Amino acid sequence: MARTPTTPNPSINPEDEVLIREIDEAVREDALLTFLRVHGMKVLGVILAGLAALGGWLIWDHYAEKSLETQSETLVSALDYARQRDFKTASQKVTPLLGDDSTPAARAAARFIQASAALAEGNTQAASGLYKQVANDADAPPALRDLAKIRDVSLNFDAMKPADVIAQLGPLAKPGNPYFGSAGELVAMAHVEAGNRAAAGKIFADIAQQEDLPETLRSRARQMAGLMGVDAVVDVDKLLKDQGVKTSGAEGGSDAAAE
Repeated sequence: MARTPTTPNPSINPEDEVLIREIDEAVREDALLTFLRVHGMKVLGVILAGLAALGGWLIWDHYAEKSLETQSETLVSALDYARQRDFKTASQKVTPLLGDDSTPAARAAARFIQASAALAEGNTQAASGLYKQVANDADAPPALRDLAKIRDVSLNFDAMKPADVIAQLGPLAKPGNPYFGSAGELVAMAHVEAGNRAAAGKIFADIAQQEDLPETLRSRARQMAGLMGVDAVVDVDKLLKDQGVKTSGAEGGSDAAAE
């Protein structure tokens, strides 16, 4: 396409330059009209399609947000009933969340609540089935899947082979894993059942040394580690202090400070 000269050309007559400019503008206008005639409907279609997609997304986002709010409110209401020990009502409340139109997290949470209701009724088989559904749901959040696996194994531990317990929870029974305490204790007990005292003692010792775990669990692990022949106490003075026992060194220190 021709372009309008930006600087006067001394070799071109001024009248010719004006004519060239007019021709150039006519060519531009004709090119634009030709483009609109040939591609105008396509351009309009693209614009309309973009607007329709934007509108559809806004509508979907609105209803998706409302659906999430409804699911959250249902779970909160069910948890309120569960805190009041009314597990039957809590279980009924979350039934609508078990469908495919619920989010995977809401569906998993609903199954946890229904599993608690089943346990309250003494129906461990139903609870185990619900935990397995969560653990096997590839769309559920990994944290909930791992928790469901631990709950299921703890329910069925006595009926399971030690090797099966270790295979299922072994990846979670490692320091640094959020579920190391619970999973580690079950795996360590499975090693005890299998006669592998060294492996059990190491896991119990690792649990005892994790300061972020509950003291009741650490104390239990420390005792079990001792029974396995593993010393799990790193700082004896600190351990005695945590348990409220005064040592002679501590008393001496306080007397020196008093003097």
